[in-house]
Amino acid sequence: MSKKILVICSSCRKGGNSDALAESFIEGTRECGNDVEKVYLADGQISFCRGCLACQKEGATECVMHDYAAQIVKKMEGADVIVFATPVYFYGMSGNLKTLLDRTNPLYDGDYKFTEIYLLATAADDAENAVDGTVKGITGWTDCFGRSSLCGVVFAGGVTEKGEIAGHPALSRAYSLGRSV
Repeated sequence: MSKKILVICSSCRKGGNSDALAESFIEGTRECGNDVEKVYLADGQISFCRGCLACQKEGATECVMHDYAAQIVKKMEGADVIVFATPVYFYGMSGNLKTLLDRTNPLYDGDYKFTEIYLLATAADDAENAVDGTVKGITGWTDCFGRSSLCGVVFAGGVTEKGEIAGHPALSRAYSLGRSV
């Protein structure tokens, strides 16, 4: 059965290294007949969560701020699978991605569909543990959504400049992970 997959690219650099990982994942999952949509956080304005909790009040179903984040959160709600693609900055996820995750509060008690979460990450540091902070942040978010779990991580270390990921073994791992979804 085909799954609805949402790939969220959080780098401001389209066509960059984390985007290349996302493309490899997408290629693999599309070959298996899945429906994939990719969004770039840099394509719109995303404001910080105000912490007003209006989205948690009785009968509320969305954020009171109607910016690009609200559109993406709506897409997340209907996806079976969510894939986060992010560069690792200072051993954590991009600020764009963290801001989006903070804005997903309307989904917390909602009727979201997603059960599978995947992380695709790149960093200049090639140490295996360079992605640990990002994994911890994504796991912390995923733990708040009881029906979902982090099902896979692909990390490409040692890539800084745009295109430097070409030929990196993480590309084939992302493709294989996409095929396994």
